[in-house]
Amino acid sequence: MNEAVALYDFSPVARLMLLGIAVALGPLAWVWLRNRQAPLGRRLAALTLLTLFLTFDLVLFGAFTRLTDSGLGCPDWPGCYGAASPQGAKAQIGQAQAAMPTGAVTHSKAWIEMVHRYLATGVGVLILTLAVASWTRRRELPLSPWWPTVTLAWVCLQGAFGALTVTMKLQPAIVTLHLLGALVLLALLCRQAVSYAQAQSSAGTTRRAPLAMAAPLRAALAAATALLWLQVALGGWVSTNYAVLACGDFPACQGSWWPEMAWREGFELWRALGKTGEGEHITFAALTAIHYTHRLMAYLLIPVLLAMAFGLRRAGLTRQAHWLTVAVLWQFATGLGNVVLGWPLLAAVSHTGGAAALVVVLTWAWCDSRSARVVPAPTPARGRHNQGALS
Repeated sequence: MNEAVALYDFSPVARLMLLGIAVALGPLAWVWLRNRQAPLGRRLAALTLLTLFLTFDLVLFGAFTRLTDSGLGCPDWPGCYGAASPQGAKAQIGQAQAAMPTGAVTHSKAWIEMVHRYLATGVGVLILTLAVASWTRRRELPLSPWWPTVTLAWVCLQGAFGALTVTMKLQPAIVTLHLLGALVLLALLCRQAVSYAQAQSSAGTTRRAPLAMAAPLRAALAAATALLWLQVALGGWVSTNYAVLACGDFPACQGSWWPEMAWREGFELWRALGKTGEGEHITFAALTAIHYTHRLMAYLLIPVLLAMAFGLRRAGLTRQAHWLTVAVLWQFATGLGNVVLGWPLLAAVSHTGGAAALVVVLTWAWCDSRSARVVPAPTPARGRHNQGALS
């Protein structure tokens, strides 16, 4: 019988931090070498953009970890059976795999889970570097140091949710919040990258102001962004409850336009994976409700985002409009592929990537624009108005 595993074992923390620093040294050296003659602001701008890219990759690898059932590959946190790598826990992993060859703990799953933790620690080190540099040289930078500070606090919160995903055995609410937190991290980094880009005009001397956008269009952008976040939460709920295969056909579901669904059971938030709040197995009708709600929301969101892309193009945000159109079409294609192809790993990971791309593009559009101030036309003087009327 396997020994009980302590859920939290902080003995390998120092070694994990050293591994995170080693992971971060590569990007830091690359940015430094490519921009060693540039001013500090340009170097931090490059590091922010690279951190945004690596965080996007981390979101994809997190989806890969979840979709390969590797989230419990190491059943404790932050190490693996108290070791800094699966190599140091070879005997324990081998014992668990021998007891259950297709279970949550195998050598390959342990490595996937720990590589995800190494990458997350490396991204955390990069965000810490940005925060420290922003405060120490804050008088020279166009960005308030509070943005990198909030980002640092948020990545620490993400680490806590990463621990909870393991210790609470992949509870759907925790895993969904962990996904949403990763996308918030992307949005925070995007905000900083846009600020640096606005500070670097083509001449390199004057700050480029955000594009003035008509107030109704900017309000529509805010509404579209809110709908997107709701859809991302629904998509995370589908994925973390493994409800993708509840509907294997399109556009109908189970051969019906309105299949049997258990809404209350499907959207009971605080429960174990695969269970109801009372501890019973979740029904197929509940999984159908989860899947079909996400699909119905997509029917609304896709035309809204395409219309938003058209509006952004007319407003002058052509790059954001282009990437928004590409991301929407990508999401439709990968979502359809998940359904009709039986949830292949590539399509599932790509669908998460598309959601992350949509968040980044809409954040980019929001931060690169501002509401145009409408100045009312002056009212003509009463006497002059009367004179014109008489003449």
